[in-house]
Amino acid sequence: MSDTAAGLLQAGLLLVALAAVYKPLGDYMARVFSSEKHTKAERGLYRLFRVNPGSEQHWKTYASAVIGFSFVSVVFLYLLQRLQAILPWSLGKEPVSPAVAFNTAVSFVTNTNWQSYSPEATMGHFVQMAGLTVQNFLSAAVGLSVAVAVVRGFVRAKTDRLGNFWVDLTRGTIRIMLPIAFVAAIVLIALGVVQSLKSGVDVLNPDGSTSKIALAPAASQEAIKELGTNGGGIFNANSAHPFENPNAWTNLIEIFLILVIPVSLTRTFGKLVGNTKQGYVLLSVMATLFTAMLTVTWLSEAHASGPASLAAGANLEGKEQRFGIGLSSLFATATTGTSTGAVNGAHDSYSGLGGGGVLLNMLLGEISPGGVGTGLYGILVMAVIAMFLAGLMVGRTPEYLGKKLGKREVTCAAVAMLAMPTVVLLGSGIALMLADTPAAMTNSGAHGLSEVLYAYASAGNNNGSAFGGLTVTNDWFQSSLSVAMLLGRFIPILAVLCLAGSLASQRKVPETAGTLPTTGPLFGTMLAGTIVLVAALTFIPALALGPIAEALA
Repeated sequence: MSDTAAGLLQAGLLLVALAAVYKPLGDYMARVFSSEKHTKAERGLYRLFRVNPGSEQHWKTYASAVIGFSFVSVVFLYLLQRLQAILPWSLGKEPVSPAVAFNTAVSFVTNTNWQSYSPEATMGHFVQMAGLTVQNFLSAAVGLSVAVAVVRGFVRAKTDRLGNFWVDLTRGTIRIMLPIAFVAAIVLIALGVVQSLKSGVDVLNPDGSTSKIALAPAASQEAIKELGTNGGGIFNANSAHPFENPNAWTNLIEIFLILVIPVSLTRTFGKLVGNTKQGYVLLSVMATLFTAMLTVTWLSEAHASGPASLAAGANLEGKEQRFGIGLSSLFATATTGTSTGAVNGAHDSYSGLGGGGVLLNMLLGEISPGGVGTGLYGILVMAVIAMFLAGLMVGRTPEYLGKKLGKREVTCAAVAMLAMPTVVLLGSGIALMLADTPAAMTNSGAHGLSEVLYAYASAGNNNGSAFGGLTVTNDWFQSSLSVAMLLGRFIPILAVLCLAGSLASQRKVPETAGTLPTTGPLFGTMLAGTIVLVAALTFIPALALGPIAEALA
C-alpha cells in the first residue's frame, strides 16, 4: 500500500470512529454536567474537602476557584520535582533544577505540557505518575469545567450563578476522563505500548557491549496525555518513540483520543442549549479549518522542494518510516489543531509551508477542534465576535442564542481573543531582540524566526509542541515561556467566565424576523471567515518573514 493510500485509509477510519461516538459521548457529557445526582465516590470527596455540592457560584467565585486550584497545583507539582531524590521510584535521579521545575509545573497545570528537559533522564516514575499524569487529568478537567460554565451562561437567564467549579471538576475527572483513559490504556498496552516500573532494560549491542534502554509506565500516561489534549511525553521523542506509539494502530488510536472529546463537545453544547443544530454548525466550521490545514501540510510535505526532498520524492526528514508523510501530517494537524502538542515526528524538519501550516493551525486559536473545553469556549468567543460584526453591518444590536451582545459581552470576548496574539507577538519580538537568542537558534534567517515564533505560539496557546531547533534552557526562555503559558491560559478563562456571568444575568430575547439564524451555512461561513480574518490580520506579517519566506526561497 502506498503512503498516500495508507494515510487516506487512516483518515477515513478516524472519521468513522469519531462519527460513531459523537452522539453517545456528546449526550453522555451533557447528562454528566446537567445531572443533580452525585455518586458515592463524589459525595465522599465533597465531604473530605468540605464542598457543598448543592451551592452554586457567582462567576467571580467560580474564577477564583479555578485560579486558586491551579495555583495550589503549581506549588504541589513544583515541590514534587524539587523533592524527587527522597521520593519512591525516583530511580536515583536528582532533584529537578528550580527553573526547570517551575517551568514544568506551570506547563502541566496550564495544560501546555511544554518540556524543556529529557523526561527519561530527568524524572523518576513517582514524579511522572503522581505529578505529571495527575495534572494531565486535572488540567483537562479544569478546561472542561470552564467550557460548561460558559455554556450555562447562554442557557440560563436572570441569574448570577454558573454552577459549582468543584462539582464540575470532580465530575469531569471521575465520570469522563478516568474511565475513557483506563480503557484506552489497556488497549494501548495490548497493542504494544510499554507499561513498566523498571528503570530500563539492558540490550546487547553488535560490538558486544551493552546499553540500557529506558522503560516507564508509558501506556497509562499516553492515554490521558492524548485524551486530555495534554501532550507531554514520558520519553523525549514523545509519540515518535516506539514505546509510546509503536505502530499505525496505536497512531490511529492516539489521534482518535486527541480529537474525541473536543469534537463531541459540540454535541454536548447543542444538547445543553436545546438545539443540536447549533453544535453541528460549530462542528462544521472546526472540520472545515481542520481539513484545510491538513491539506496544506500533507501536500507541502509530499511535494516539497529542494534537492534532497526531490531526490527522495517527498520531505521524509524527521518522520518515522512506520508512519510516513500521510500519518505524520494527520498527527501534526490533530495535535496543533488542539492544545495537545504531542508529536510523532519533528515539526522543525517540515518544509517551509508544511511547518507554516502547523504553526498557523495554532495561531488560528486552536479551535479546530481545540483542546478539551478550551476549543469549545474559544470558538464561542469567535461566534460572539462574528455576531457583533454582523450586527455592525446591518445596524442591529447583535444577539447570539437569545442573548444580546452589548459593550460588556463584546469587551470580554475581545479580551479573550486578543490575549494569545499579544502574548505570542510580544514574547517573540522581545526574544528576537535579545543578544543571546541567536546562540539558542540552530538555524538563522526565516527558519530561525519560525523557531522562535513557534515557541511562543505553542506556549501562548497552551500547546506544548516545539520546533526542536531552538534551545530554550536559559533563564530567559524558561521564565518568559512560563509567563506566556500562564497568561495564555488564565486571561481567556477569566474573560470567558466574565462573559458567561454577564450572559446569565440577562433575560432571553425571543427570535424575530430580523434575528440572524445561527444554525445554517450563512452563520457558519461568517464564523469561519471571522476566525481566518482575525488570524490573517494579526499574524500574516510575522508569517511572511518566517515560514512564507522560507517556502518561497
